[in-house]
Amino acid sequence: MGACSWRSRTVLALFLSLLFCSTGFAWKVPFRPNDVLPLLPRQVSWPILNRLKSPIDLLPSFVGAVSSSNATVEWKGACFYENTAWMEFKNENGSQWGGGTLHIKTSKAHSWTCMDLYVFATPYRVTWDYYFLAREHTLDIKEWEDEAELEYVKHNGISIFLMESGMLGTLMALWDVLPLFSNTGWGESSNIAFLKKHMGATFEQRPQPWVSNNISINDIHSGDFLAISKIRGRWGGFETLEKWVTGTFAGHTSVCLKDSDGQLWVGESGHENEKGEDIIAIVPWEEWWEFEQTKDDSNPHIALLPLHPDVRAKFNESAAWEYARSMLGKPYGYHNMIFSWIDTIEDNYPPPLDAHLVASVMTMWNKIQPAYAANMWNEALNKRLGTEGLDLPEILVETERQGLSFDKLLTIPEQDDWLYTDGKSTSCVAFVLEMYKQAGLFDQIADSIQVTEFTIKDAYILKFFENDTSRLPQWCNKGDDVKLPFCQILGKYRMELPGYNTLQPYAQMNERCPSLPPEYERSREC
Repeated sequence: MGACSWRSRTVLALFLSLLFCSTGFAWKVPFRPNDVLPLLPRQVSWPILNRLKSPIDLLPSFVGAVSSSNATVEWKGACFYENTAWMEFKNENGSQWGGGTLHIKTSKAHSWTCMDLYVFATPYRVTWDYYFLAREHTLDIKEWEDEAELEYVKHNGISIFLMESGMLGTLMALWDVLPLFSNTGWGESSNIAFLKKHMGATFEQRPQPWVSNNISINDIHSGDFLAISKIRGRWGGFETLEKWVTGTFAGHTSVCLKDSDGQLWVGESGHENEKGEDIIAIVPWEEWWEFEQTKDDSNPHIALLPLHPDVRAKFNESAAWEYARSMLGKPYGYHNMIFSWIDTIEDNYPPPLDAHLVASVMTMWNKIQPAYAANMWNEALNKRLGTEGLDLPEILVETERQGLSFDKLLTIPEQDDWLYTDGKSTSCVAFVLEMYKQAGLFDQIADSIQVTEFTIKDAYILKFFENDTSRLPQWCNKGDDVKLPFCQILGKYRMELPGYNTLQPYAQMNERCPSLPPEYERSREC
């Protein structure tokens, strides 16, 4: 396209923005720039839309649950400002349980070209629809899955979720979130931009070399903590979202161990074996360090957090090794991974996340990959209910029968001694902290500490680590004029660990903690 043509269309886009963004008129405009910008050439529209949208716009907002024609729900949509929904039960095909129709009446659209996109969910189904016209719309359910779904909808209703960015905004947000998982420079830039925007991360560049080549293993001891942050590829994208919801500035952890011969090893939950399975493993330091430097394509940033000398003196090396060997080869702790994050009914969900959306996502995965769902949360939810073998729909019915709400169920603390079908479930940080527990670092409160309730941030803020930079190894952060309180041994950008080494452990720690961005403030002794 020629330069003149490009400039003229740019002027057109700017003119539309000026014309229709004014708030001084109450009448409905023919269209808004958000609606038509995607129709313009990509080089014109996408830079503008990218400033208006973010990956968070992919998340739907819960607007209500409809259970009968007498209990209507009203809300303001992204396109239609007045919406009403009600439920009608009927049995037109003579089936055992009948079916129903969800009625949605839309009105007062803000423009002629907008539309609203919705997701509808029960524990037994997830579907979606979009509405372009102001009128009464219907969503027909020909037949309920079984009596349990019918009773659930009668008592709890069909959950309605609004994609607040609309159809085009959602597509734009999807375009923003996909690069988080891309193993490219584009993907890395996307992760950095997301963390800067939503967490206030700085990503200050360190002076070269970005790798510590003169590490002496004589300066590394059993129990020293390894905090790892990945910023590109599959794990980079996953860690970015994990960091956002939990407030942690690292996404993975490992721990150092020395044997009686003085050889240094790294213990890790989440080590990928030759079959591609994530397991608990103990590997020689040299092998682990070589992999992180040359084979890990997620651009890892790694910090070594040495234990304080007084804490190291308490560390029972024999007990630590005994625990580590007992866990060798066991699978990564997927069962309880999300439950270290969710401690409260509403203060752990960055808007527009909430327990309704969590239940909806669980329902979707339960339909698409039931084995995955069983591994990720079904067993853990059964533990909280005192039941065995219930699938997600049955769990939700049982939750109501026991007089619990689903959001309350999610907050019940994980117990370290719970046994799952494949043994104890330990994530990367739970593995390290359980080793600390077995090695005596939690002293007399060990029995009242559930390490499976700790996030990575909860681990690195423990007052276990060196607090005197003069005692750090000479090679630690050599060449960097910014003296970190720990040793960053790999990475282009300076690692940040807010709250590092500040909190003494206490009984029932991290069982009731809020974690809302961007400050992620925790309440006293939560």
